[in-house]
Amino acid sequence: MGVEEEFLIVGPDGAPRAVAAAVLQHASAELPQDDGTPGGSLEKEFAQEQVETSTRPCDDLDALLAEVRAGRARADASAQHTGNHIVALATSPHATDPTVVVDARARRIMNLFARTARDQLTSGCHVHVSVDDDAEGVRVVDHLRRWNPVLLAMSANSPFWHGDDSGYQSFRSQIWGRWPTAGPTAPFGDPETYHRTVTELVESGTILDSGMVYFDARLSARYPTVEVRVADVCLDPEDAVLIGALVRALADTAVAGDQEPDGTRTELIRVAGWRAARTGLSEDLLSPVTGKPAPAAEVVGQLVEHVTPALRNNGDLGHVETAVRRLFERGNGAAQQRRWRDEGADDSDLVRRAVAATLSAG
Repeated sequence: MGVEEEFLIVGPDGAPRAVAAAVLQHASAELPQDDGTPGGSLEKEFAQEQVETSTRPCDDLDALLAEVRAGRARADASAQHTGNHIVALATSPHATDPTVVVDARARRIMNLFARTARDQLTSGCHVHVSVDDDAEGVRVVDHLRRWNPVLLAMSANSPFWHGDDSGYQSFRSQIWGRWPTAGPTAPFGDPETYHRTVTELVESGTILDSGMVYFDARLSARYPTVEVRVADVCLDPEDAVLIGALVRALADTAVAGDQEPDGTRTELIRVAGWRAARTGLSEDLLSPVTGKPAPAAEVVGQLVEHVTPALRNNGDLGHVETAVRRLFERGNGAAQQRRWRDEGADDSDLVRRAVAATLSAG
């Protein structure tokens, strides 16, 4: 498994800065030469106020945590070279108009999608899990459907938007959901149906290419993996690893083959995702087991119970149980941001605290 994280680049006042080109130039000179192994790089994003890190593939959670922290530290070192920092906030509390990167594809996206594209200064966490082939990958994608909203609630880290409290714990997911291909999907069942759907979406002329297929979980076009894209970037590095561990366990559970086919209606999954975005872990979530509202701690417990055999087989159960307990003790990123606000932090102070949490070493 591997984790990709998107970060805002912020100045001393906490406001986003459009300096990604300079940050990436510094990183390219500092990072070791590419040895062909996926991950470990710093890459551009759609906006010049962002960069993205990626870990190398890991099969151990301690190694994954070390990779996440190292990637954040490298990205911040390059940002500091420009007088700035990176921060793991899925949206900025400052009112900001993003600056789109200068390339032909980005200009085409801006022309086609207008305000939807202009508003996309949002940062996510993407988890890759390896699969043997597309048939296995589609099985994993289909199995993840009803559990993705729980992952969103756990990772929610975007309560503020354009200087206001949005009322959501993950407003990023609401902004991201404006893309025509974003969100949950119906079960595909087999690779042929998956690839036919992607082809038809591209041929519709609504999206430019298959890179704009923004499903909550999709087959990666670059690697032999399933890429799970539902989560906000996590404020705490340990939460990113927790999401990675749960995604791998869900994938292993799907591959084990002892689960009934998921017949959950996509409409219910969309509602579950909205509730997860609105209240995160602070109120009821929609249970993937019963389809009814239940306390967030109970629903997260259902997820852990569902994948316990896989967690135990991977040696991850104790780590995940501890990480879940810590998550509920301190709250997800949205809860922490609101707590700082209640303590009197203005936008700049909130971002400074978030930078410290982003780079925390445990």
